[in-house]
Amino acid sequence: MSGGRDVVRSTYLIETPHALGRAVEVMAGEQSTGTFVAVPGETDEVKTRSAARIVGIEELEPVREPSLPGAKLPTAWDGLYRRGRVTLEFPLHNFGPSIPNLMATVAGNLYELQEFSGLRLLDLELPEAFCSRYRGPKFGVEGTRRLAGVHGRPIIGTIVKPSIGLTVDELRLLVRELADAGLDFIKDDELNASPTFAPIEDKVEAVMEEIERAADRKGKKVMYAFNITGDIDELKRRHDLVHAHGGTCIMVSIQSIGLAGLAHLNGYSELPIHGHRNQWGMMTRSPMLGMEFAAYQKLCRLAGADHLHVNALDSKFYESNESVIRSVRALREPFAGGAHACMPVLSSGQSAATAEDTYRQLGTYDLMNIAGGGIMAHPDGPAGGVRSMQQAWKAAIAGIPRETYAERHAELRRALETFTRRG
Repeated sequence: MSGGRDVVRSTYLIETPHALGRAVEVMAGEQSTGTFVAVPGETDEVKTRSAARIVGIEELEPVREPSLPGAKLPTAWDGLYRRGRVTLEFPLHNFGPSIPNLMATVAGNLYELQEFSGLRLLDLELPEAFCSRYRGPKFGVEGTRRLAGVHGRPIIGTIVKPSIGLTVDELRLLVRELADAGLDFIKDDELNASPTFAPIEDKVEAVMEEIERAADRKGKKVMYAFNITGDIDELKRRHDLVHAHGGTCIMVSIQSIGLAGLAHLNGYSELPIHGHRNQWGMMTRSPMLGMEFAAYQKLCRLAGADHLHVNALDSKFYESNESVIRSVRALREPFAGGAHACMPVLSSGQSAATAEDTYRQLGTYDLMNIAGGGIMAHPDGPAGGVRSMQQAWKAAIAGIPRETYAERHAELRRALETFTRRG
C-alpha cells in the first residue's frame, strides 16, 4: 500500500524506438485523459484533475532488436530500442477502489500502443482505500495451519493423479490410500473441477466420506482443496457444497474466474481459498511483456487468495530459482493493511530430495510443499513418501545434513536414492 495518498503508483519496464520521455507521455496520456489527438474536452482543468503523472524515468541499456513485433518506428531513428524503468501515478478518483477498473488503467490498452516494443508491469502501490473495499485473505498462513493441524514445519501435500480421468469410485480409493498415508493436504488438479463422468457433487461426497473415516482412524483430518472453478453462479453453490460436507479448503484457477470472481468468492467464503495460477505463463513468460509476480500477488492477495502457487526450485517449468525465491519473499511481505500473509505453494518436481535446498534458500517453512511423484512414486508407496518428506524437512529445519539423517531413517534414504538428480 502507498499509505493515505489517494493515488495508485505503478512501475513499468518499457522498450521503445522513440525517445523515452515522449513514449512515456503517450503512455500516461492514453491511460488517463489523452488520446491520439488533442480533443476539446481535454482542458487544463481536466488534466489537473485526472491526468496521470510521470513520477520518474530511469534510462537503461538500449538494445538493437525489438523484443516484440508491431512497434512503429519514428521518422528519424538511430536504430536503437531504448529501455527504461518508469513510474506513473494515477488519481484514485479516476477509477475508485475497484480491481477491475484498476486493471483497465494500469494494465489495459497501454500494452497495445505502437510506440512500444516491450512493456511489463513491475509493481503496484495501492492506497488504503482498497483495504476498505477488499478484505484480503481470511485465513492465510495461520488460519490454514490451524485447520490442517500442522505447526513447526511445512504443510506437506500431494495432487490427485492422474490429473483427470478417475471415476468417483477410483478417486475414493486413492483418497483413502493418501489419507491413511498421513498427508496434511491433497488437492485436485487444475484440470479437474466437475467432469461429466465425476460431477463435483458426487466427488465431494465420496472424498469427504473417506477423509472423515480416516480422521476417525488416525485422529487427523486431511485438508482437501476441491477445485470449484466455474461460472460465477457456480462458485457459491460449489463452495456451499464443500462446506456442508465438512470440507476445509476450496481451490480456484484465478485467471479462469478473474480477480473480480476471486473477490466475489472471498466475500462469502468460509474456507481457505487455494489460488492456482495456471495460465500465468502466458502473462509473464516473455520478459518484456505482461507483469511481474510482485504486482500479480498483491492483486491476488487483495482479492482473497489464502494460498498462491509459485512453482518451486529446480522445477519442470521454465521459471528460474531466483524468480521463485523472489515470489516467496513477496508473499511474506506485509501488505493490504496487515491482512493475513498468503501461503506460498511450492509444487513441480518436489520430493524429499528437494527439502534441504528449499529451506536453505528460502529460509522459511511457512509454505505448502506439494509433491506428486515424490510421494506417489516412493519405493515404499505413498506412506513412505509422506514420511520421507517429513523426515527431510525435520532434518533441514534442525540443520542436519539429509544424508546424515537418512542413515537412521529408511524412508528418507530410499527417497534420496530414488529422487536425487544425477547430472
